[in-house]
Amino acid sequence: MASATGKQDGWKETVKTVFWALVIAGVFRSLFFQPFWIPSGSMKQTLLIGDFLFVNKMAYGYSRWSCPFGLCPIPGRILAREPERGDIVVFRHPVSGADYIKRVIGLPGDTVQMRDGILYLNGEAIPQTPDGDFTEVYERQGSAGQFPRCENAPVGQGGICTKSRFIETLPGGRQYPVLNIEDGGFGDNTPLYTVPEGHFFFIGDNRDNSVDSRAPQNIGGVGFVPFENLIGRANRVIFSSAGTSMLAFWTWRSDRFFHRLQ
Repeated sequence: MASATGKQDGWKETVKTVFWALVIAGVFRSLFFQPFWIPSGSMKQTLLIGDFLFVNKMAYGYSRWSCPFGLCPIPGRILAREPERGDIVVFRHPVSGADYIKRVIGLPGDTVQMRDGILYLNGEAIPQTPDGDFTEVYERQGSAGQFPRCENAPVGQGGICTKSRFIETLPGGRQYPVLNIEDGGFGDNTPLYTVPEGHFFFIGDNRDNSVDSRAPQNIGGVGFVPFENLIGRANRVIFSSAGTSMLAFWTWRSDRFFHRLQ
C-alpha cells in the first residue's frame, strides 16, 4: 500500500511536469507560432469564418509584434525576409493595432490599382479566369452571428448564397480564388497607389467584403502596412468549425482540418 508521503510526492511530480510542459508550450508559442481564429469573411473562399490556424512568426524574422514575449532588443525586424506576392499574412493594423489577415499584393515600389474590379499591378492587368460560383448557406456565421453577403441577394435564411469565383494569377504563376459580390463596389475602382519603401499593400480575396489597403487609414482602411507590423505567414488551416463554439462537434468542417492554403 502506498504511503501518504509517496502519494504526495507523486502529486508534486505530476504538478511539476504539467507546469514545465505549459512553460515549454508557452515559450514555443511565443517564439515560433501564434494561434489565430478567422473572425470575418474577408478572405473567403480561401479562409472561412471559424477556421483556426497557427501563424508562422519566424517567416519574416522577429519584430516588436512577433519577437518572444514582445521584448525585442532593437527596433525594426531581426533576421528579416520580405514576404512574397500572394503570401497570406497576419499583421497589426498601423492605426488601431487590431490583428488582420489578408493577402500580400503589392511589394515596396509596386504600383497597385483596381479598375472595374480588375487588379492592375505595375500597370499590367492581373488575369482572372472564371471558375464557377462559391456557394454557402445564408445563415448566421461564427460567434458574431454575421450573415454572408450574396451576389444573388436577396436570399431568405437557409437559402443558397452565391458569389462569382475567379482564379487570379500573379506574376510568377501564383494562383488563388477571388470572389465577386457586386460590380462597381467600393473597392472596384481606386486611385493609383505606389507602395512606399518598407511597406506592403494587402487585399482580401473576398473583394467586395474586405476593408484593406484599397482604403486609406484616414477613412478607416488599412492603407500601407509597414514591414515591422507583420506578425507572420499563414500556411495551413489546422481546425475549422462552422458553429459559434468549437465544442459543437456537429459543426466541425473535417474536410478543412490541416487544409493547405493557396
